[in-house]
Amino acid sequence: MSARPAPPTRRDYVAWRTVTTRWRDDDAYGHLNNATYYELFDTAVNAHLFEASGTNVRLLPQIGVVAETSCRYFRELGFPEPIETGLVVDKVGTSSIVYRIGLFQGPGDQAAAEGRFVHVYVDNARGAGDRPVVPVPQVIREAVLPLLRPAE
Repeated sequence: MSARPAPPTRRDYVAWRTVTTRWRDDDAYGHLNNATYYELFDTAVNAHLFEASGTNVRLLPQIGVVAETSCRYFRELGFPEPIETGLVVDKVGTSSIVYRIGLFQGPGDQAAAEGRFVHVYVDNARGAGDRPVVPVPQVIREAVLPLLRPAE
């Protein structure tokens, strides 16, 4: 059996956002509900795209749809403390972008959780059900290239 990987640290991320937790974010066990982690990942990525591109990404003719997500949990998070989200891009492909999002709560340097989030870009002209894969729009590419973490 292999050892569990160590949690990533703050230095592993490039862009930051602080999110306020809400009472309803906790589940019956008193910690952040699993679905809320995924909402935080989605918000971290899309808020960055809106701000860095200066564009309402919902209105672009090509949109990013979520093709893959995952989460590694290292310790519990919960209300009432805010959560810091760290964002980094692992890969910018022809039609996809691979993000990692670290969630931090409190003064520690290690992430409480890390998500993997993959956007694949599709043509949105005909709406849901008929969206062929297309290249990442230039405005999005320019917004995420600064998030690429150089190999160390």
